[in-house]
Amino acid sequence: MERVKYQNHEIRRWDVGPSTFLVSPEQGAKLLNWHVNMSDGSVRDVIHWPEENHNLEMQKVQGGIPILFPFAGKCYHEGRENHWKLDSGEIVPMPLHGFASDMSFEIRSIDVAGFEAVMVPQNETKKFYPYEYTFSVIYHFLELTLQISLILENEGREPIPWSAGLHPYFQVPWRKGLSLDDHQVMIKSKKSFQYMEGGMLEKKPIQENGYSLGDKELINKIFYELEYPKAEISLLNGEETLRISEVGGAAVGSRLTFVTWTKTGAPYFCIEPWMSPPNAPENNTTRLVPPSGRDEFTIEIELV
Repeated sequence: MERVKYQNHEIRRWDVGPSTFLVSPEQGAKLLNWHVNMSDGSVRDVIHWPEENHNLEMQKVQGGIPILFPFAGKCYHEGRENHWKLDSGEIVPMPLHGFASDMSFEIRSIDVAGFEAVMVPQNETKKFYPYEYTFSVIYHFLELTLQISLILENEGREPIPWSAGLHPYFQVPWRKGLSLDDHQVMIKSKKSFQYMEGGMLEKKPIQENGYSLGDKELINKIFYELEYPKAEISLLNGEETLRISEVGGAAVGSRLTFVTWTKTGAPYFCIEPWMSPPNAPENNTTRLVPPSGRDEFTIEIELV
């Protein structure tokens, strides 16, 4: 395990078999890049990180795997953007994707296989999320696999709602000469929605045979009530599969949601595993952690 610098942040490097993982444990507990050294001497980026963005603050760079906590996506309350309603009836603000990416973390444990980091409490976040809790992130690195666990422990006397997630920026196309149309995503779900302004969800038909990543309708598309708690990206012939799946927690797959997103011409495509659809507090799809309770959301990303 090595240490390097990015701006004023310390980046740690894990080399496990052919894989190299670059992570900033103390700033947002964010993985920046995962690349694989191929047998022909080439390097394949699994997770995209733009080298040209050294002048941007790390949390503003579109790359890596940002942590989305306490709520993935944007919250609305009766059409009011970036707000949500507490059980007490009070309406409070909530930033897009929560606030974990802006927070400092302390390393609780670290070794050659990964680390655990705990978010450092800040008084300013009480206006968004007025609870007593411990939020930790655990990374586990394997040769062709990455596991990330999000864990919320309730230290208070009232139930805590949450609906966290991850925002992986997968490097796509995988090789020069390919385009998004040369890749596909397979997500078996019973429901599909398009995310609209104001937090509205427009129901869409299901495609049984998957989607080309070049399909414009995949931007802000939501897959819910999954038949299997996984999504797979591959070439059109099914080769070189990358799988994203939920593997740990109290209710694996029960509310798992995938959100797909990209930008025109971008060198990445996002398949985002969330604990539930967006606008979770208003849509009543949060999970509650009881007093003295603990909840976990663990995602595995693997090359198969």
